[in-house]
Amino acid sequence: MMENLLSKINNPTDLRKLPENQLPQLAKELRDFIIDIVSKKEGHLGASLGVVELTIALHYVFNTPEDLLVWDVGHQAYGHKILTERRDIFHTNRELNGISGFPKRSESIYDTFGVGHSSTSISAALGMALASQLKGEVDKQHIAVIGDASIASGMAFEGLNHAGVTDANLLVILNDNAIGIDPSIGALKNYLTAVKEGKNPKQNNIIKSLNFDYSGPIDGHDLPKLISELERLKSVKGPKFLHVITTKGKGLQLAEEDQVKYHAPGKFDAETGKIHPKDESHLPPKFQDVFGHTLVELANQNGKIIGITPAMPTGSSMTYMMEAFPKRAFDVGIAEQHAVTLAAGMATQGMVVFCNIYSTFLQRAYDQVIHDVALQNLPVIFCLDRAGLVGEDGATHHGVFDIAYLNCIPNLIIASPKDEMELRNIMFTASEGLNHPIAIRYPRGRGENLNWEQPFEKMKIGKIRELQKGNKVAVLSTGTIGDNVTKVLTEVENSALFSHYHFPFIKPLDVDAVKSIINSHDHIITIEDGVITGGFGEQISAIIATNNLNKSIINLGIPDSFIEHGTVFELQQLCKIDVNHLKQLFNTYSDV
Repeated sequence: MMENLLSKINNPTDLRKLPENQLPQLAKELRDFIIDIVSKKEGHLGASLGVVELTIALHYVFNTPEDLLVWDVGHQAYGHKILTERRDIFHTNRELNGISGFPKRSESIYDTFGVGHSSTSISAALGMALASQLKGEVDKQHIAVIGDASIASGMAFEGLNHAGVTDANLLVILNDNAIGIDPSIGALKNYLTAVKEGKNPKQNNIIKSLNFDYSGPIDGHDLPKLISELERLKSVKGPKFLHVITTKGKGLQLAEEDQVKYHAPGKFDAETGKIHPKDESHLPPKFQDVFGHTLVELANQNGKIIGITPAMPTGSSMTYMMEAFPKRAFDVGIAEQHAVTLAAGMATQGMVVFCNIYSTFLQRAYDQVIHDVALQNLPVIFCLDRAGLVGEDGATHHGVFDIAYLNCIPNLIIASPKDEMELRNIMFTASEGLNHPIAIRYPRGRGENLNWEQPFEKMKIGKIRELQKGNKVAVLSTGTIGDNVTKVLTEVENSALFSHYHFPFIKPLDVDAVKSIINSHDHIITIEDGVITGGFGEQISAIIATNNLNKSIINLGIPDSFIEHGTVFELQQLCKIDVNHLKQLFNTYSDV
C-alpha cells in the first residue's frame, strides 16, 4: 500500500521536498481529502477540485509565503488552505470560530489578501509588486490567480490596463474553465473559447496587446507542464500572463457533469458524488424563488418588464425569467456597475427594470445607484437578495450594510418585506409604476408560508403595519427579523404590554405616525437585521431626539464590527437578535 503523502505535508516547505514524480499521487490525495470533508461539512466544491494541480504547482515552484500568491474570490482556495498549515483544522471550514471559506489575512501568512468579492486579485497583486519594486525586493514574485468569469469584470480590466504600462514583476494566471457559479457569458468568454479551440489568429491576442508576455493555453491538470512553464516564467521580466485550461469539479464525475449544481452542492456521498436528497416538498419557498416566480408572473402581464442580474441567475432565481422570456432577461456577467447603469438606461426608455443584485454586491455599484439612478430619479427596481446575515459565507457576504448605505440617498424608496406575500405585493406595486427608484431587500433562505401565491394587492408606500397593540412598550421592526418578535410575543407572559409595528418601508418614513407610536408608549425597541450605525433604529432615535420626545429607546441589530461566519441562527445569537435574547429583554419589562 502506498504511503499517504498528504498526511506528512504541513506547509509548502514540506511539499517542495517531494520528488516531482510523486506530485500526481499527492494531487489525488488532496482531491480525495477535499471531497471527503466537503461531502460531510458542505462548502464550495467544484472550483477547488479544478485547481488541485495548479495549487500544488504554484506552491512547489514559488517560495510562498515570501513569494506572494493572491487568489481571486477564494472559492478555489481549499487546496491552498490544506497545504498551508490548515489540513488538521480544515474540517472547521465555514463553521463558527472555525477557518473561513475564503482566504483571510488574519488567518494565515499564506493568505496574502482577503477576498470574497471577485476580480480584485490583479489590482492587489499589482499593488504588492509595485511596493516590492519600491522596496528594492527585485526577486520577489507576485502571482494572481483569476477565473474566466472574474476577469470579465471591469475591475480586472482596470488592473490589466495599469499593469501593462508597468515593469512590475506580476504573473496573472487565468484559470479558464468557462464557468463561474453559472456558465460564463459575454464577448470575452467567446474570445477565450476561440483561443482554446485554436480558432483565434496568434496576432489577434487581446492580452499581448495590453503589453503582457502571454503564454498558453496549457492543460491545467498536467503537472509536469505546469511546473516547467511556471519555472520558465519566474525569470521572465515584467507583466506575464499564463492561460491555463481546467475542468471545474475535476476528479468527481458528477461534479464535472453538472458544474452549476456542484459549485456548492451541500452534503453528498463522497464515493459516488450523489447529493443526499432533501425532501423539500412541504417546506415554504426560498425568498429567491418567490422573487423569480413573481417576476415571471408580472412579466406575463406587462411586456415592458425586464430582468437584469450580474452573474447570479441561479442564486437569484432569475433563471425562471431567462427561460420564460429569454429576450427580456440579461445576465451581464460579474459587472455590478454595468448592471445598474444598464438598468438606468433602459428605465429612460420606459422599461420596467428589475435589477437583482445580492445586497453585498450592490456595494460595488454604489456610485451608479446615486449618480445614474437616484440623481435622475429613474424608477429602477432593485431587488436585494441575501439581505441581512447570510451565514457560512461570512463577513464578505453579509448583506447588513444596505439600509445604512441606501438611507442617505435622496429619491430612493427602501422596502423590507416581512414575508413572501409582502415581497410579491411590493414587487407588484413597483411594477405598476413608481415616481422613484426602489430597493427591496429580502433574506437568503426560506420564508414561513406555504400558501404564499396570493392575488396581488397594491401597497401604500410608507404605510406602517400594526401587528399587535399593547400599552407600554412599542417594538418597531423591519423585514423578516420581525418574525423573531412575533414568536417571542406568543411566549412571554407579559405580552399584553407590547405593541408590535412592522415597517415594510424604511424610507420614506411616516414621521407623524412614528411620533404617534412613540407618544403612546413608555419604551421603544427597534430591531433590524442590518447594522445599527446609520440604520433603521437610529432613524427612530433621531425622531425622538429632534422632537424632544424624551422616551427610552433600545436599538437592536448588527453591532459595529464585522460578523464572521457561522449559521444564521448562531450569528443572530452573537448579535442578540435571536428569539432567546429577545425573550430575556422583553421579560425585563413588567407592569410595575
